[in-house]
Amino acid sequence: MRRLSDAKWIGTKWRPRLATVVLAILIMVLALPLVGLFFFRLYENQLIRQTEGELIAQGAVIAAIYAQNISDAAIAPEKLGVPMQADSGEASRGDDTPYQPIEPTLDLASDYLLPTRPAGVAAATDPAFAAIGARLSGILDTTQKTTLAGFRLLDPHGVVIAGRDEVGLSLALVEEVRTALTGHYASALRQRIPDQPPPPLYSVSRGTKVRVFVAMPIAVDGHVAGVIYLSRTPNNIVKHLYGERGKVTLAAIAMLFGTLLIALVFLRTVSRPLYALMERTRRIAAGDRDAIRPLDHHGTREMAELSAAFLDMAEKLQARSDSIQTFATHVSHELKSPLTAIQGVRDSVEAMDAAERKRFSGNIVNDAGRLNLLVRRLLDLARAENLAPSGESTSLDAALALLPVDGRLAVTIETGGETGLRISAENAAIVLANLIDNSARHGATQVLLAAASADGKVTIAISDDGAGISPSNRARIFEPFFTTRRESGGTGLGLGIVLALLKAHDGTIALVDSGRGTRFEISLPAA
Repeated sequence: MRRLSDAKWIGTKWRPRLATVVLAILIMVLALPLVGLFFFRLYENQLIRQTEGELIAQGAVIAAIYAQNISDAAIAPEKLGVPMQADSGEASRGDDTPYQPIEPTLDLASDYLLPTRPAGVAAATDPAFAAIGARLSGILDTTQKTTLAGFRLLDPHGVVIAGRDEVGLSLALVEEVRTALTGHYASALRQRIPDQPPPPLYSVSRGTKVRVFVAMPIAVDGHVAGVIYLSRTPNNIVKHLYGERGKVTLAAIAMLFGTLLIALVFLRTVSRPLYALMERTRRIAAGDRDAIRPLDHHGTREMAELSAAFLDMAEKLQARSDSIQTFATHVSHELKSPLTAIQGVRDSVEAMDAAERKRFSGNIVNDAGRLNLLVRRLLDLARAENLAPSGESTSLDAALALLPVDGRLAVTIETGGETGLRISAENAAIVLANLIDNSARHGATQVLLAAASADGKVTIAISDDGAGISPSNRARIFEPFFTTRRESGGTGLGLGIVLALLKAHDGTIALVDSGRGTRFEISLPAA
């Protein structure tokens, strides 16, 4: 049931237009760079890890300098802090390795973002540690100018001994500092309150609102001698984009221009030819013969091939339609005369004498015989036009052996009787029978056959010594129902059947000039 309503079903089911699909694709292409700004969390996380690694490296250097100063000052062990605690990672590596790396651990996606760092509280400072802090303050300030990191050097009790305006304040209550004072490395992500309002583009990035804090314990003689507390705001891609906003704007304009160029190319090479072909289809369906011509612009090779295939199909369908119309006209004409005669006899039979009745009865019998022959020939033509190649092979000798002996003329194979032909013996016999019968009806007494093979094709020459075909009729001999011997029972379908059979087997037939009689040349694939 679906097959009978396919066209209606195709028309009613919703499908997006080609232009809509292309527009959606272009918008997606144009939006990809913008959407990408919301999915660079992984890159921002890498920047945070990178910042933490840099702070660890800087803190390790300063911790070594501080430890050396503690050793040189010969500070009593009882003034140092708690014993250093080995982290789980250090324990797993064993005590025999001299390396104790600290790996960055912060993760923007999973780590809890702590509030801003609490302010320090006033506390007493040991003069020995304060003196060391004073000596290292210059180094910290100089380093900060280059690395942009914030440095706070704490004594074993968490009191700042070097760090600009926080000297003398205790940070022991800060979570990461408290962890470091117990001998463990600690890091944290804290909210950042910038001194100046950020540019509008910063609002799409979470990484611009955080600050990385690192607290590293400083070991001297196995005890915590202090903490180096560092912080820095990580770099972020948004800051880079904002700094390059002029170039980003030019890139956006270039992307927009590229997208419009893609749309223009697609419109010219695909969309416009496709719509032109659709319009041409509607015109052809409406019966406009002028529409069966190539498009003005094809755009692409595939569209040109599609248009050529469509036009070829349209031309064949038009030719088929014309052939059916002509065929119907000829059949109507062929049937009309006998039927009219039979109808006339039926209407006037009572007024006829015996002789007239006998004569008209003979006409009816002849007309009925002609109608019977015409119907059989029409069936033969229909079968020939719808014949599918069987893949069988034969030769002239084998095909001719299937024909009864025709006493009206002699048939002789001059050469190539054994040459293989890619056609069944039955169909080859039908082709030969029609051509030989035509020769006999046109007064021939001899038919000569000759076959020659070359380049995978077999050419068969069929010539007779009959009356031949007049120049005025040569162009019409393959037209259905065309005959010059209608009075003797000719139907004009013999050569049409021959042509249809040969076409079904990728063959051709042509009338060629000859000095006497008629000569046809048939071409068939070689077996």
